[in-house]
Amino acid sequence: MSEISKIIGQRVRNYRTSKGLSQEKLAELSGCHPTYIGQVERGEKNATLESIEKISSAMGISLSQLFEKLGESETGSIPLKCYELIASKSKPDQEQIYKILVELDKYKNI
Repeated sequence: MSEISKIIGQRVRNYRTSKGLSQEKLAELSGCHPTYIGQVERGEKNATLESIEKISSAMGISLSQLFEKLGESETGSIPLKCYELIASKSKPDQEQIYKILVELDKYKNI
């Protein structure tokens, strides 16, 4: 499948796991089949916008959040990977990760 399908699939997986949802629970909440959720997460299905909207709504995230920064960086770049990781976490976790990064940066400059 396309690179965009893989990126969106990974984002769906990251948000789903950060919210403590199984594929089966997300499928139930979104009205999609559990197999379909797995295929979307692995980038095997080119999901429709309607399906992606149902999935994002079931996870409590907006479409803009799911598609944020898409196409702004080279695929596989370190900043994009960091963004993907941090964006999928809860706000308190994001704040903690940021504090850790700031401390690491201070240590590096000593």
